[in-house]
Amino acid sequence: MIITKGISLPRLLNWTAHHILWLLALMGGIATLYHYQIISLALPWLPVSVIGTAVAFYVGFKNNQSYDRMWEARKIWGGIVNDSRTWGMMIDGYISNLFASSKASDEEIKSIKQRLIYRHIAWLYAHRSQLLVATPWEHVSQGGLTSKKAKIFQKKAGIDLLDDKSTKTELTHFLPKEEHDRLVGHINTATQIINEQSRDLAKLRTRDLLDDFRLIQLEDVLRSFYTLQGKNERIKKFPLPRQYANMSRYFVGIFILLLPFSMIPELMKLTNWSLWLSIPITALIGWIYVMMEVVGDYSENPFQGMANDIPMMSLCRTIEIDLREMLGETELPPAIEANNGILM
Repeated sequence: MIITKGISLPRLLNWTAHHILWLLALMGGIATLYHYQIISLALPWLPVSVIGTAVAFYVGFKNNQSYDRMWEARKIWGGIVNDSRTWGMMIDGYISNLFASSKASDEEIKSIKQRLIYRHIAWLYAHRSQLLVATPWEHVSQGGLTSKKAKIFQKKAGIDLLDDKSTKTELTHFLPKEEHDRLVGHINTATQIINEQSRDLAKLRTRDLLDDFRLIQLEDVLRSFYTLQGKNERIKKFPLPRQYANMSRYFVGIFILLLPFSMIPELMKLTNWSLWLSIPITALIGWIYVMMEVVGDYSENPFQGMANDIPMMSLCRTIEIDLREMLGETELPPAIEANNGILM
């Protein structure tokens, strides 16, 4: 997540320089053909402008849908933050000897609370890791120049900004060895961690360390975690429909291809030197349409490890700190800080 007030000019140029270059080359080449009278085709501006308006509406629709996917993902993670705090509060307040006929020691009660809270922290990091697994439609999986650029973006403005010291929280730290070895072998480790929580609660009920009412409330919180996890997985595993995601790219390409055959002849009518002025003007118009397409394209997948991502690591660390403080711990990991204006 970019947290600076705006996107700086150097960052914008780094992101779009290759688009500027090929647009200038295209418009310059066509202007040269007009200059040497190799071509004389002059398309009327009216039909080209109608196409441009239609393309703008279509790309705008795609961008709205991309933003909705990103904002929904942020709201889901907001729900995870809230319900995680609720889980910690309930574990801290509900696990007790109040209903038990055979009392557990204070040390055992503390150990149970730590086990349930640590297992939840493990779920957070497991869920985050699963969401970062690349899908076939994400940029890093496309191959060629797109994939290479995506890997560069991940390194310079993505998950690689997190160094080992501040980010590597292994599941082995929060899960007992036997439990860790058993759970990480499942296809969906996060799902099985929540199920393990439910089994643990059931065992506590048999010892009367929980009553039925409190057990139902805790199980309801676990159900909410499944709901939130499923919502994130829906965004991750169901792409923005390709007929919207890809057709807008073709439409923008068609408009840019037609644009110079209408814009350059019109500008040539002004003065002799206006032919060369038409190159940056036409390239600028094309760049605006390309950037509308690119913004939507890089916003539709909020879990692909780039600068536009939901800051999952930061949210996981915030929850970890809150829950471990509920256990009375004082040796806490540092909060995740932004790097180069990007919070991951």
